[in-house]
Amino acid sequence: MRISIVGAGNVGRSIGRELVANGHEVLLIEKDPHAIKSDTVPEAEWLLADACEMDSLAEADLQTCDVSIAATGDDKANLVHTLLAKTEFGVPRTVARVNHPRNEWMFDERWGVDVAVSTPRIMSALVEEAVSVGAVVRLMTFKKGSANLVELTVPDDSPAIGQRVRDLNLPGDGVLVAIVRDGRAHAPERDAAVEIGDELLFTITEEHEKELSRYLVPAAKRRGA
Repeated sequence: MRISIVGAGNVGRSIGRELVANGHEVLLIEKDPHAIKSDTVPEAEWLLADACEMDSLAEADLQTCDVSIAATGDDKANLVHTLLAKTEFGVPRTVARVNHPRNEWMFDERWGVDVAVSTPRIMSALVEEAVSVGAVVRLMTFKKGSANLVELTVPDDSPAIGQRVRDLNLPGDGVLVAIVRDGRAHAPERDAAVEIGDELLFTITEEHEKELSRYLVPAAKRRGA
């Protein structure tokens, strides 16, 4: 895939190196000449330009990108870029970095954002995930804000223990996408049984998160349900 990354700071360069290592064609766009450090990601294409300007994006051939990632430290710039990428250049998939939690509500399809990645939210979620058993922890919002990726660690008295994946009656549009057991991720095979301590990853809409908690966690252990 051809992937553009707006913002060549530490975050943008790190993403670029990872994507290059995975075999993708990467374009890094940066408007600050002092931030152009092409030797740090030599396999990538670099462009000194303002990614919020139409002429710059045309020069970058943004319409040929499969994904555009707005990774600057400026929420306004990230939103303007994703809107232009989606509406003017038809980029199929856009990802935007959210720097300030108070701005999260804007990062949706109205601004051309397919996936919003909030660093503060992720850090908070990882802390919760590390210390919480039996709590639904939201890790990410995606698919234009219509679904969330959530995690729940199965407590030792969950009614789901021993149930086969095929027999789980998940609320709403909930889908079990992975089971993490003993530090390894497993596909949720239909005949697999839920075990104590399993980390279950689901995609589900916000309105059904509490129902998911009620289904998998005894009332005495629920938080916020």
